[in-house]
Amino acid sequence: MALTARHKLFVKEYLVDLNAKQAAIRAGYSAKTAEQQASRLLSNVKVQEAIRAAQDKRAAKVEITAEMVMQRWWDIATANPNDLIHTRRLACRYCHGIEHQYQWLDEAEYAQAVKLALDHAEAEAKKQDRPIDAVLPSEDGGYGYDRLADPHPECPKCRGEGHLDLHIEDTRKLQGGAKFLYAGIKENKNGIEVVMHDQMKALENVARHLGMFKDKLELSGDLTVKKLEDLM
Repeated sequence: MALTARHKLFVKEYLVDLNAKQAAIRAGYSAKTAEQQASRLLSNVKVQEAIRAAQDKRAAKVEITAEMVMQRWWDIATANPNDLIHTRRLACRYCHGIEHQYQWLDEAEYAQAVKLALDHAEAEAKKQDRPIDAVLPSEDGGYGYDRLADPHPECPKCRGEGHLDLHIEDTRKLQGGAKFLYAGIKENKNGIEVVMHDQMKALENVARHLGMFKDKLELSGDLTVKKLEDLM
């Protein structure tokens, strides 16, 4: 038996949001009996075939396969968040200075520090009408400070802990799973928040695709499944 016009409308509406009950209502069935009608329609072989054919047509139009979708889920589920955002310990100014004294980036930075010290001493001397008495910074720690270096375990200042730094990778250059895990940036009163896709949900989708769950199809179009943690 061919599909009726209302059956076809139900299929069309169901494909909008996969909500069977609401699709039945939008197709013209009574809201009071929509749940029962939806159950009957979804058990209709012709309706099932029409839904499957429409979904296959959609997939073909965008050249997407179930394997491609599962691969994307798997990439998200197995991505390492540290490839996107991570905390790290960086060397302090005393970690690698000579005899653990303050280390400068280069001579230019040291010269700028000397100038600031002299300017401050001169301003204080004028204020108090006395000779200039400047205390200049020491350069005994040497030059070549690298903030990205690892902390020195015997540093007397930071005790080998360095200082904590939050690092976000350049999202334009993300590779592998991190590229798919990344979902955007939010700015709020606390600063910048890196948004990531739900890795547990992606893993559940992979498990469901491989038949690891016994899913129950609800009329709302949702799937009621056991929690993934129960399988571990």
